[in-house]
Amino acid sequence: MFTLFAVAAGTNVPTPLLLVYQERLDLSAEVLTALFGCYAAGLVPALFLAGPLSDRLGRRRVALPGVVLAGLASLAFAAAGGSLVLLFTARFLQGVVSGVVFSVASAWIAELSLASGEGAGGRRAAFAMTAGFSLGPLTSGLLGQFAPAPTVLPYLLHVVLVAAGLALAVRLPETVVPHPGGRRSAGDPAVPLLPPGSLALAVTVLAPVAVCVYAFPSSVISAVPLLGELPAGGVAVTGVLAGVTLGAGTLVAGLQRRLGPWTAVTGAALGAAGYTAAAVFVTTDAWPWLLAGGPLLGAGGGLCLAAGLTATGRLAAPTRRGELTSVFLACAYLGFAVPFLMALGARSAPAWVPLVVAAVLVALLAVRLVPVARSGRL
Repeated sequence: MFTLFAVAAGTNVPTPLLLVYQERLDLSAEVLTALFGCYAAGLVPALFLAGPLSDRLGRRRVALPGVVLAGLASLAFAAAGGSLVLLFTARFLQGVVSGVVFSVASAWIAELSLASGEGAGGRRAAFAMTAGFSLGPLTSGLLGQFAPAPTVLPYLLHVVLVAAGLALAVRLPETVVPHPGGRRSAGDPAVPLLPPGSLALAVTVLAPVAVCVYAFPSSVISAVPLLGELPAGGVAVTGVLAGVTLGAGTLVAGLQRRLGPWTAVTGAALGAAGYTAAAVFVTTDAWPWLLAGGPLLGAGGGLCLAAGLTATGRLAAPTRRGELTSVFLACAYLGFAVPFLMALGARSAPAWVPLVVAAVLVALLAVRLVPVARSGRL
């Protein structure tokens, strides 16, 4: 868990520093959100490759090199300075690394947690990722505002954290019998990625819930500060906002055990309320609405992540757990495109319009999830 936490912490270290890069390089809101979102361009292909590869070669052989590369990605950010090309390159590399580690480590944790009961692995992976997501921007935001070398020191601290995570990960046992030739174990026919009859559930329910996982927090962290007017000390404010938003996702992950099949419904409802609060903030510049919207969106994303990982573990055959986890996370990271779409939408309409549209769409998703929750299928 700590290794997954350490890698996740690095993914949002650059987030509050976007304001520093904006000032130094005179970047537009569209370029900033593109820099934030190119992470997904590296992550999604890596997800599709790493998950199936770990199903064949084993979790350790794929995850451990990914952890090493996570530290190298932070070093690349530290060396990027004021070069926009290097910043995009480092962010893209960070996405590739995260795609490898998140998919494989989530499946690894699920397998190590089988003795703890159904859903334990999903809750633990969600907790580790959301805790890392919140610590990274909180630390870098405060350092970026008050410490020297704001675009170097946060990344160096993350390298130290990754080194500690790597030292722990090398001690974990392998949970998959490697099949380097790409064949599955003897007597195991071609196993379908999804059980028969579950494709519609995956497309209309699991995939939209996955998109919400990162669309919720990335909107309030990346897009909303650019659409509204932040108080003084914007770098620190953005870092604290990111920490509070993603920290809320960490705190609610454990509620999945009590909410059961209603976890995703609750997450979507919180997301709709969060987008509504963010729209009020953009309209009025009253920052208490932003402080309300951030935790609501963060909590909604955390619940959607826990519900989705649990459903993925339930649906997947053991020999394809890594692959199906990769598909779910790939859908989740499509949510990083939402801030960019919001920035584009705000160019031709009032800034609150994209947020209200998002609130309506997510509310409709919550309604769609109600009958699924009643049937106990999610």
